[in-house]
Amino acid sequence: MSLGEATGVGSFFNYVLFTNPITTTTTNALVNLAHGLQSSLSTMTPKPQTQIIKMAPEPLWKLASSSGYFVRAAGVSGALAVIMGAYGAHSIIPDKEKDEVAKRTFQTANTYHSMHSLALLGVPLCRYPVISGSLFTLGLFMFCGTCYYSSMTGDNRLRKLTPIGGTCFILGWLAMVL
Repeated sequence: MSLGEATGVGSFFNYVLFTNPITTTTTNALVNLAHGLQSSLSTMTPKPQTQIIKMAPEPLWKLASSSGYFVRAAGVSGALAVIMGAYGAHSIIPDKEKDEVAKRTFQTANTYHSMHSLALLGVPLCRYPVISGSLFTLGLFMFCGTCYYSSMTGDNRLRKLTPIGGTCFILGWLAMVL
């Protein structure tokens, strides 16, 4: 008989080393405790609720009504572009040398005027319609207006503003990207 068996220490080590301290009842109790904690925690946290809201489709003119003044400005500008185009086609300066340069300048102004009048129609659909619309309107006055003026009068003093108007057109288009 060994010393460990005599003192009972060996039997204790055998019990600790070779016996499963977690019995089936202990395992079941731990699993039940974990399920209980999980269910109590899930009742404490709010569950997300998803709601789908179906809205009736709105007409485009109602969506654009907050910036509707640009639509009205586009209408006036488009009508003015047609009037100016008709005027330019029928009554430009009779001098032959000035006639070609003036007609080409007038046609350029009228083309940009018509194109940017149509662009004003799309302005209310932008994220920042006031910026885009204001730049287009400035471009119409500064680019088209100075070209019209110089082709009809022969006075080129205001032509310094024409590139600024062209820059306003470019910035207006870029503002539509924002």
